[in-house]
Amino acid sequence: MPGGRLTQQERQQIALGLADGLAYAEIARRLDRPTSTVTREVMRNGGPAGYRADLAHRATEHRAHRRRQTVPRGAKTPLEGDGRDVEAVRAYEESFTTLLMQQGLPKMMSRVLVCLYTSDAGSLTASELARHLEVSPASISKAITLLESQGLIRRERDERRRERYVVDNDVWYQGMIASARGHAQMAETARQGVSLLGPDSPAAVRLENIARFVDFVGESMIRAAEQARDILFATPETMSESTHEPMPVPDGGDGPR
Repeated sequence: MPGGRLTQQERQQIALGLADGLAYAEIARRLDRPTSTVTREVMRNGGPAGYRADLAHRATEHRAHRRRQTVPRGAKTPLEGDGRDVEAVRAYEESFTTLLMQQGLPKMMSRVLVCLYTSDAGSLTASELARHLEVSPASISKAITLLESQGLIRRERDERRRERYVVDNDVWYQGMIASARGHAQMAETARQGVSLLGPDSPAAVRLENIARFVDFVGESMIRAAEQARDILFATPETMSESTHEPMPVPDGGDGPR
């Protein structure tokens, strides 16, 4: 399987594949590349509807040129003070950002959220975010406002009275509970159809089965979220203590079958 950066010809093939409505996996198979490579390439260069091979290629060359200016010629892969490989961390951030974008979060919001999640403190100032992401303060401000409105981050002030933006781990629990509530609403709506269509009709049977399924999944999600909530706030000490402890099985189950 070839490695290294995508060539301009490969980018043209990606553009043609998108125009033909091919899935990322099929485009990647034809290029003999990992699906993640194609997905990341498309999502960071306009998405499926806005991807253009020539613009994507120029943007990549620009980023590479900017990195060469930052890293002295002949230097090894830069390491941060804590021994981390900067380039590897950047690649991971891009991959994480692409995943959030695939799940519907806009690009700048995804970049800011990943930056916060991968910082040891879990909090950064606007200037720190702008410097790390190499974007304008206005872009950071807009992304922060949207993330805060969705409850994905919160604000606090440090000892120097600077405003910091903090990722709230509990949002994962709240999101799971919200998803479970959505399942409950789906079940309720399906059962309304059962009474309207007649309990003995094929359509009603189908809707009742849907309702039973989403009811079970939603209830299981709530039980699992409640049981696992403490994991979101685990420290390295508690993580090591619970490494070999199995997670409790939700009521009514005997574990995986």
